[in-house]
Amino acid sequence: MTSADTSSRLHRLLGAARRIVAFTGAGISTESGIPDFRSDDGLWRRMRPIDFQDFLASEEMRRESWRRKAVSDSTLEMAKPNRGHLALCTLHRLGHLQSVITQNVDGLHQRSGIPAEQVIELHGNATYAACLGCGERHELAPIFERFRATGDPPLCELCGGIVKSATISFGQAMPAVAMARAEQETSSCDLFLVLGTSLVVYPAAGFPRIAKIHGAKLVILNREPTDQDHLADLAIAGEIGPVLGGVVETLAREPGAARH
Repeated sequence: MTSADTSSRLHRLLGAARRIVAFTGAGISTESGIPDFRSDDGLWRRMRPIDFQDFLASEEMRRESWRRKAVSDSTLEMAKPNRGHLALCTLHRLGHLQSVITQNVDGLHQRSGIPAEQVIELHGNATYAACLGCGERHELAPIFERFRATGDPPLCELCGGIVKSATISFGQAMPAVAMARAEQETSSCDLFLVLGTSLVVYPAAGFPRIAKIHGAKLVILNREPTDQDHLADLAIAGEIGPVLGGVVETLAREPGAARH
């Protein structure tokens, strides 16, 4: 199949859908300069992730966790939504996109213009912190300022509890509410659009099968083939920004495209 044929099929599938659910992984954000922690040169290859139970039990592990975050957040702060993120925002504006389920923690979908309530974050959000005791939200800037001055990991100003980046760590339970909502959205869509994930981490990697069981079309767009490509109505090996962006930009220029 030629690239023109692929683009034409993707255009038809996106244009016909009215309840698209996008499922995004690290591959959509690498195009914004955010590294994939699981890649051969990713952070997890260079240093062992800190387990949630170790974080809870050891002040030294909490100190190390915040030291790592202070370093990695410089990349996160510079990142901007790329053509792939903006394409999804355009699909939302046109009335095709129902929601985004993401394994990413960078907040770039929200920054692209998609309403926060329509972004389901399976692994949390790295752009703020939360108290593990009372749930109080804590902004990162004052945490980093105090950490650089004292080297002490933060405690909640309300209850004195342990404060952690609002992400899901190794050994920490997946968020039940987000998982349940993601499954509900997946079951009710008419097109499930997989972007930038190799579909190897379960239970989230089971969502494409759930979508197909409930009658949805399935599109997988990833740099490398996945083990679920055979289930897809269209599987594309390529870069998300150029492939999806080009098709959505064409869709948006068509007469009567904008419905919102």
